[in-house]
Amino acid sequence: MPRPKKAPSTDTQRVMAPKAVTIHEWMAQQAQQDLLRFITCGSVDDGKSTLIGRLLWESQQVFDDQLTALQADSKRHGTQGQDIDFALLVDGLAAEREQGITIDVAYRFFATPRRKFIVADTPGHEQYTRNMVTGASTADVAVLLIDARQGILTQTRRHAYLVSLVGIKQVILAVNKMDLVDYQKEVFDAIVADFRTVAPPLGFTSITPIPLSALKGDNITERSRHTSWYQGPTLMGCLETLPITQPVQNKSVFPVQWVNRPNASFRGFSGTLAAGQLSVGDSIRVTASGQTATLSRIVTSDGDLPVAHTGDAVTLVLDREVDASRGDVVALAEQPLEMTDQCEATLVWMHDEPGHMGRAYELKLANQWASASLTSLKYRVNVNTLAHESCKQLALNDIAVANLALSKPLVFAPYDDNRTLGGFILVDKFTHATVAAGMIRHNLRRAQNVHRQALSVTREDRERLNGHKGKVIWFTGLSGSGKSTLANALEKELHAQGKRTYILDGDNIRQGLNKDLGFTDADRVENIRRVAEVAKLMMDAGLIVMTAFISPFRAEREMARGLIGAEHFIEVFVDTPLEVCEQRDPKGLYKKARSGQLPNMTGINSPYERPQHPELIFTQSTNLKDLLNLLT
Repeated sequence: MPRPKKAPSTDTQRVMAPKAVTIHEWMAQQAQQDLLRFITCGSVDDGKSTLIGRLLWESQQVFDDQLTALQADSKRHGTQGQDIDFALLVDGLAAEREQGITIDVAYRFFATPRRKFIVADTPGHEQYTRNMVTGASTADVAVLLIDARQGILTQTRRHAYLVSLVGIKQVILAVNKMDLVDYQKEVFDAIVADFRTVAPPLGFTSITPIPLSALKGDNITERSRHTSWYQGPTLMGCLETLPITQPVQNKSVFPVQWVNRPNASFRGFSGTLAAGQLSVGDSIRVTASGQTATLSRIVTSDGDLPVAHTGDAVTLVLDREVDASRGDVVALAEQPLEMTDQCEATLVWMHDEPGHMGRAYELKLANQWASASLTSLKYRVNVNTLAHESCKQLALNDIAVANLALSKPLVFAPYDDNRTLGGFILVDKFTHATVAAGMIRHNLRRAQNVHRQALSVTREDRERLNGHKGKVIWFTGLSGSGKSTLANALEKELHAQGKRTYILDGDNIRQGLNKDLGFTDADRVENIRRVAEVAKLMMDAGLIVMTAFISPFRAEREMARGLIGAEHFIEVFVDTPLEVCEQRDPKGLYKKARSGQLPNMTGINSPYERPQHPELIFTQSTNLKDLLNLLT
């Protein structure tokens, strides 16, 4: 049980049990209470961890052994001299204690007689903004801390905007460290007025300003004698009384987590009901396949239920077999869900590696996965002014609106209507790092109006007429490595054998199809995307296509392989050393790059990512016969 505490003052009694209770009575009280999830956010050193530590202390959630460890840690790592450093109750990582900052999201549970709480303590540093988004994604309320000495900073604005983006409508404006400004009402009023000028576009339904000192305990659970001018609630009182508003869910959403088949006589679909409710006897639909069935049982670990509500983890048993697996989404038959393969979304870029248009990522939406690429970057949001700014790529912590194209239709809903079917992440295909979090704004109507046309003459028909298979040979290497020379020699040999071929050369393509593109990283990504699409069409015509492009980025070469199909794609790395390429320098590009005239020259001031597993590495000891063997 939590540590005993001295007799509370009259005002504190409202957050503590008035008398001793048995453990069974305490557990029964807890089961009947509602749960509020909230997040603390703000700029660096605003006192978020100290505030949560104080809340745990005041609500009797610190055990004796924790108190002993806290006292020892405060002497070793604390920032309060001989006093207890409440921040150390939350900052558990060694790096956090050494640096005195929060790095990762820390979740803590505590309870009062009136409500249960889960609080997420999130980092204030700009480089850890991605962790703040993680904590905010499940919160009902945001406690936005502001250092009374600093006022509203850029990171404060960024966090306020992100809180709004993820759908949090209630904000507690906690003006902390009032003790360091002598509890001046004028300072508090100025900060509140400042924030109210920032807040209108963010759509908050309630803003509750509270002056406090997390370190001293002012206005945390008891009214402070130092702020007699303040008549509002204490922080704990506000958290206990704020209404928990659940979004109105018009449709039932059940993402299938796994197919539960412990034996031959039982088959069910397990998962958590994300929205709405399902009842035994309902007619349900598997959204992707359109198959329908009747819900015959709702199974839980505690027995069957007649009705499942939002948040219930259940297994659905149907009256007949349907084709459904992990990643499918089940809904009521009379309330079908939408699907899309193109959408507009707000992205929060969370990785050091820039985001480019055309680059392929993996997208996870609920339990669904698909390849996705950014087809356009509409604008970036300036968090200070909320102005829309043009951009060609996304950097760490950028917030932008973009169009996305998916490799297959997924079940979706606008994020404002349903967080589960509207919130997604983008994952790098190679490192598997999460590079962005996204919120779907709306479907792009053309996605519903554009359909693949079935053609009577197929690629196989064209290949039979040509007398050979269609292929794409993708030459990659530094400028001057010999890609175009090799592609030309190969085409001459294949042409002599009576095979139908075509060369897509980098310089030639840039004089026509891609003449609008430059040589920035973003333009190079788009250059290769277009080339891959053209090569795929020509391969579909039954031709042997050779592409001669530097194609410096591994991600784009793998995108091309995935688009064209691994069985039709041959990657040839022309491995000519940089010094040899510079000696050749047929276009004089290296000389210009060395003199500073070419700022984006691959191999000099722009990176080249060597292929990891090409079908052939072409060196001085390799000859054309080795290449021809790959086509037989």
